Amino acid sequence: MLGDLFLFRAFIMIGARISMLIMALVPPIAALIGWITLGEVLSGIEFLGMGVTMSGILLVMLSRRKSGNEVSLKKGKLGPVVLGSVLALGGAIGQATGLVLSKKGMQDMDPFAATQIRIMAGVIGFLIVITLFKRWQKVFGALRDLKAMKFMTLGSFTGPFLGVSFSLMAVQHTDTGVAATLMALTPVMIIPPAILLKKEKIHPVEIVGAIVTVGGVALFFFLVKLTVHVIALLALLVDPLLSFGPHMHHV
Repeated sequence: MLGDLFLFRAFIMIGARISMLIMALVPPIAALIGWITLGEVLSGIEFLGMGVTMSGILLVMLSRRKSGNEVSLKKGKLGPVVLGSVLALGGAIGQATGLVLSKKGMQDMDPFAATQIRIMAGVIGFLIVITLFKRWQKVFGALRDLKAMKFMTLGSFTGPFLGVSFSLMAVQHTDTGVAATLMALTPVMIIPPAILLKKEKIHPVEIVGAIVTVGGVALFFFLVKLTVHVIALLALLVDPLLSFGPHMHHV
């Protein structure tokens, strides 16, 4: 909850592009917290995959045009930029910490059940915050916007329900840093819908970034899989020698 609140406030203060650039720190932060609290140690290949993937994502985001509410340093508004950046960093730390704590608390629990627990805790947290800051009037006003509520309902199903449930399933079966890296692919994955549905012109750098990102993701899977195959091949080569050894001894 706190991570999302910080991030949404950062969107207003410094814009989505800079905020999401800072949010790209979630995977390494999650990997660090996972190492400290859970003893997770990423392999060299996984660190390489994380680095390549994050480089591709940063290329995509850096090539995006500035949004209308993005603060520029040329305007002399250093204060909002610093505060907004700190809030975005707080959002990144909040998301990374939430992933690690969810993995530690979830253990063998069903990810969908764990998501419901997270949602209930989030609802309680929002009720407290809305009451303390006296925002109930704005909440009721938003509920009267039926068109917005339709999209919010659909977004709630695909995001907080399916998205969070699958993310918990991911951290349950792999290291937190690896899962967080793969979950950071959103800026790349929205490129095809932007081309097909919104007819947006995509900058060549975005295409390069997408290719680099796919290469980084491939490192997570193909090189790790290759390592398994190499180990299996070595086992096949060593096994006959081990079997041959006792026979030689008897001879």
